[in-house]
Amino acid sequence: MTDLSLTTPLAAGDSRAATATWRDWLQLLKPRVMTLVVFTGAVGLAVAPGAVALHPILAVVAVLCIAVGAGASGCINMWYDRDIDRIMARTRSRPLPRGLVSPGDALTFGVLLSVGAVVLMALAVNLTAAAILALASAFYVFVYTMWLKRRTPQNIVIGGAAGAFPPLIGWAAATGAIEPVPLVLFAIIFLWTPPHFWALGLYRSGEYARAGVPMMPVVAGERATKRQMLAYTLLLLPLAPLPAVLGVGGWVYGAGAVVLGLLFVICAIRVLREDGAATGHRAARQMFGYSILYLFALFTLLLLGSFGGV
Repeated sequence: MTDLSLTTPLAAGDSRAATATWRDWLQLLKPRVMTLVVFTGAVGLAVAPGAVALHPILAVVAVLCIAVGAGASGCINMWYDRDIDRIMARTRSRPLPRGLVSPGDALTFGVLLSVGAVVLMALAVNLTAAAILALASAFYVFVYTMWLKRRTPQNIVIGGAAGAFPPLIGWAAATGAIEPVPLVLFAIIFLWTPPHFWALGLYRSGEYARAGVPMMPVVAGERATKRQMLAYTLLLLPLAPLPAVLGVGGWVYGAGAVVLGLLFVICAIRVLREDGAATGHRAARQMFGYSILYLFALFTLLLLGSFGGV
């Protein structure tokens, strides 16, 4: 359990805590992660059958709410994880470990943004989208961050559901309903998440071990992790083209999903065969980079195929 009284290297009242710039506050929202979340949510909205009937301003508001809600969850995650963020090289430059923003201010900022995003979605768009947004935020904060992350190597598997909600939120914003296609999109991101994060975990396992985070490579070892990464990419391979079968994306998306999926499997095979100690986990690093490209490309094809009518 995290010590909630834990302070950053600077005391909460230190004068340097007042030197935070707008960039530091923006960094609390995890903008790089938020970009992918917002994109998948926007595509979910755009390809929904009710999107053409939704006023453009309301569509923008819906996407804004997804962005703010995701960023707010990331901010609360940084508040809770500030002790381990200070230990890991990947995260120690964040505003909280550096003492640029006090823990109390970060928590207040995140909670206000989260509540505001849900309320605005409910008032301006519809209650279904607002309810799913609230569920996604609560799942990320309470289930993943506070419960799973420090307790089980399945943290990413179960917690990955939080990052899979955006297309479902976007679709619900346009239609007010939960239907098979957005559920498939949810499942795609859910299965994509473990190999994506475990690729990172393979070459950052030492940092996770020092921070006491039971990531799969730390607990189960590299070989077992690599096998599971391959298993998830194989499960993803037939699932990703399914929206085309359900009438969204057309053959452009369907064919592209197969090609992208095969490349993802090849990446996983390369990681499985790699001696990470000898290569510096080069294949794992490449798979992590490709996994981001995979999801962006997949949803781009879904968007192009839907509007291209092919």
